[in-house]
Parts: sequence; C-alpha cells; structure tokens
Amino acid sequence: PEHSPGFKKPPALLRLKRKRPGLRSDPAAEAAAAPAPRGPSAAARRRNPFSSLDNAPRRAAAAPQPPAAAPGGDPSAAPFWQFLEPACEEKPPGEPAEGSDILALSQDLHLPLAVPKAPSSPRQEFPADWSIKTRVLFMSSHPFTWAEHLKAQEEAQGFAQHCRATEATLPQSVEEPRLCSELRCAFQQSLVYWLHPSLPWLPLFPRIGADRRMAGKASPWAQDEALQQVLMSDWSVSFTSLYNLLRARLCPYFYVCSAQFSVLFRAAGLAGSAVPSAAIAPTTRGLREAMRSEGIEFSLPLLEESRSRKQKNSEESLETESTDSLGGGSSVEDVGEPAPSDDDDDGSFSWLEEMGVQDKVKKPDTISIQLRKEKHEVQVDHRPESLVLVRGSHTFTLLNFLISCRSLVAAAGPQAGLPPTLLSPVAFRGGTMQTLKARTVSGRARAPGGFEDVFSLEVLGPVLPHTLHALTLVLAPAQRGSFRALLSPHEPSAAFNSRLAPPQEAVHQELPACGLHPRTLEQLSQCPTLGKSSLRLLEMKDYAYTWKA
Repeated sequence: PEHSPGFKKPPALLRLKRKRPGLRSDPAAEAAAAPAPRGPSAAARRRNPFSSLDNAPRRAAAAPQPPAAAPGGDPSAAPFWQFLEPACEEKPPGEPAEGSDILALSQDLHLPLAVPKAPSSPRQEFPADWSIKTRVLFMSSHPFTWAEHLKAQEEAQGFAQHCRATEATLPQSVEEPRLCSELRCAFQQSLVYWLHPSLPWLPLFPRIGADRRMAGKASPWAQDEALQQVLMSDWSVSFTSLYNLLRARLCPYFYVCSAQFSVLFRAAGLAGSAVPSAAIAPTTRGLREAMRSEGIEFSLPLLEESRSRKQKNSEESLETESTDSLGGGSSVEDVGEPAPSDDDDDGSFSWLEEMGVQDKVKKPDTISIQLRKEKHEVQVDHRPESLVLVRGSHTFTLLNFLISCRSLVAAAGPQAGLPPTLLSPVAFRGGTMQTLKARTVSGRARAPGGFEDVFSLEVLGPVLPHTLHALTLVLAPAQRGSFRALLSPHEPSAAFNSRLAPPQEAVHQELPACGLHPRTLEQLSQCPTLGKSSLRLLEMKDYAYTWKA
C-alpha cells in the first residue's frame, strides 16, 4: 500500500532526539539548532503518533540488567536459568547443558532468597506434600558427581532393591560419595516409579493442558474404536489391580490423571485417615451431579472450610458492629440485614403481568433458572475449591463410576481415545517400570571474595510424594546435611494437600508391606498441613529442614 513520505522518513527533529544521548554538546546550541515548532504555542508540541514509551532509545553503554526478583516474589516460580548466568555474553541464557562449567549462580547458596513468607523453624522432618512435582532442582556447595554414570551392577542392584522393597541403610555422613556403592544404589532405587499405559513417544504426564505437547504425535487409536476399547479394557484391569492392592494395604497410594481432572487414592492410615480415601481435583458441577446420581457420597472440604470461615467472620463482625451501634443510634436489625440473594427468585413472573408486558419479554426456561440458583456452586468449577473427597466404601463405587465414565477419556483433540495415566510407587498388573531423568550441572557462584564452585542436580518427571522424601534421605548423607531444593509442582494437584479428617478422627494404622521406607511412611501418615498450597523451597542445613510453601 502507498504510504505518506513522512511515514518512511521521520522528521529531522526525531533524528536529533535519537542522536542526542550520544552527543555531548551545549544544550543551548541544540535548542537553537532545533527547528521552531509550527503552531500558536511553542510549549504545545505535537507528539509523534508512531512513537511509544516502550521503544525509547537505550544507552549503548548500559548493559541490560536481568529482571530482579521483586520483594515477595517466589524463587521457585522462576526458571532455573534465572539462578544461573553465563560467563560469556555471546550465548543467550537458556537451559544449562549437562556438565557445563560456564554457568555461575547469581547468589550464594547460603544467602536467603526473596520469598513471600518467613521460613519455618528448623525441624527434623518436613511436611508431606501430596502434589506431583514436574521438576526438582537440588543445589549444594558439594559436588553431585556420585550421582553420575552409575555402573551396570549398581543400576541393577537399585532396581532389585525397589522390587524387593529393601530398606537402604546409610550412615549420617559419607566421606567419599563416589566410592559408596550403597549410596548410588539407593539413589537409583529412589528414581523408580510405575506407569500405565506406556507409550514412549507420548508425554503421559501431566495430562491437564497437554494438548499442545501431544499435537502432531502418532495416535493410531484416535479413529479406531476397536483399538480404543482394547486400550480401555487393559486400563480397567490395571486400575482395578491398583485398587485391590490399595485395599490390601500393599499399595500406599496411586494417581489417576486424565485430561480433565486427577484422582488421588490413598490407603487407610495415610494422611490421618482411618479409612481409604479418594480426592478428585479439579471438578465441575456436571461431574459432581453425575457422582450424586450414582449414589457416591462426597464432601467439598475446601469449600466447606471457606464457608465456615466466612460465617465465623461475619458473626464476629456482626457482634462488633452491634456493640458499636448501641451508642450510635443505629438498630441491630439494619446492621445485620443480609443482602438480597438470588435464591429468593422462585421463578414467578407475576410482576410482568402487573406491568402488562408478559407477552413482550422472553421468559427464561427452567434450566436457566436452576443454573442461576446454583451459580455459587458453578463458580468453583476448575478451581482448587472444587476438590471432592470420597471416603470409605464409596471409593469402590467411585472405581466403578470412573471405569464407566465417558468424560474420563477425551472425545476429541490430541488425547482422544487415550486412557488416563496411572502413577504408582509399587508394581501392579499392566504397569511399566520407569525411572526419573536426573542430570548434574556444575558452575561457579559469586561470593564476597570472588567465586566459588557450586553444583546442582536436576530431576525431571512425575516426582511422587514418596520420591521427594526418598531423595532427601539419600542427599542428606551425600551432601553432608546441606542442600537446597527448588520444587515445581503440578498446580492442579496442589489441592490434594487439604486435610481429609478432623484431628480427633486421625487413627494410626500400620502399612508394613507397602514398599515404602519406614521414615517415608511415617511422614505420609501425618495429616496434611499445607492446605491448597505446596512446597516451593526446601532447605536442609545441619541436618535440619526449613521450607516455604
């Protein structure tokens, strides 16, 4: 298209402004050289319509500064390369390469990071976190070379220890971690988990919001209903096998991850519950109505807790206002009068007949009226407050409901016809043994007197709750009781940290043959205390933990 000459060649005044930062001349001379503005007033200069505050010229001498963490920002939410910086300026910041030595930490590992809340007091154990981690980054001033290049015998021994549920006994401190075969075998043992289905070319976790990562991948079952039925039948067998192991207390917990929601099944004795339990998040009104129609009794613990808290606050504020109003002349009835509710609308339109416009106004149907009355319940859909808790024998009804639930499998899109992902810490029928990906990165950190060597260990994959605790048990003696971990949780699973039962209902039950380390089992048996949040930063110093959620 044709453009005006002024669009292609900006006025000379703009060119002078762009050259002005690099020139060192007399301001009076520059003012004299500038052309006089056209218009009645010299102060009222026309603004260039093509200029913007964002594209203002920058000084060439000033190097671009990295974005500083705001006071109150969460360091765990920042990418890994924000904590690392390249030694040379030519290479842009990106994912660090394995064994890279040109990376340097932006802060000393022993300096406190900017976090929204104060750290917890040092304790010998950190709280159980039931959210699934997609990535864990361990940092320490001691090397992680002991976790590199495991021998074939050490790898096989680690797999054997996992399958036999052998408890690894390690000393409090290991002088030479690279020469400690027991330590390396225990590290391999802690990386094992079980998965179904097993499709190596597809990322099977996370499933929520994974359509973009799965787009373009081969999915021969998408248009083949017979193949979909075979996959679903095989999945149902594996799902039932896991549930039977759970009821027999041979499996502590497992996850069912679909494209719409995730389900966490926990055995009796875990999370402070004396009966088996199942938590579903996030949910929708349609799913909850379908569960009610199947006779499944459930509760919304986060929503009920929020309502009770609001009711308590309103009662306290009402008492305070009524006390203040005794001398102010206002009546208690006026102060405590509730706001008009949408539930008062009973669907009657007699007022339209009184106005004589009943034929001119389109009346809403019964479904719209019902949805309007239930809008408060719909507002929590796809949010952490929509967490559904099923306990006791109703978990078996939930099992049958999920097997026959059509919304469990996507009907369209890249995940169409693909059964949900099953994640378990123990073996089950149809499960495939998988290992998390671990790699070490070395670098240099800025210290007050110069630089010092720092090291990091990155673990990728679905890091289950028992895996995080098992890794800390291995890292404590290997890193001499000093390390820091940055955790990246799968946000929809953070709601699983909600309390399941009141404290008086908590009953300790033994799970001796569930395949977990006794200390790990003791941690997972405690009542959850994190609520809707999850651990973001975990630090060990002198063999004592501090954490931030």
